[in-house]
Amino acid sequence: MSTLKFKTSINCANCVRAVTPFLDAEASVEKWSVDTNSPEKILTVEGANPIPELIMKSVSQAGFDIEPA
Repeated sequence: MSTLKFKTSINCANCVRAVTPFLDAEASVEKWSVDTNSPEKILTVEGANPIPELIMKSVSQAGFDIEPA
């Protein structure tokens, strides 16, 4: 299992709810979480072979900023 980390603008429970359908729909993602207490709002993604570009696209489509951590 691979783990990827991203800096995001996902900063509250409502933001997490908004991005959930986008990340859950991404086939390469098995598990994900956002540390909203971190100043950089780190999104951690786990999967067999997560594809960074697709994860970044999914989060962007949900309306949030994202960049590799």
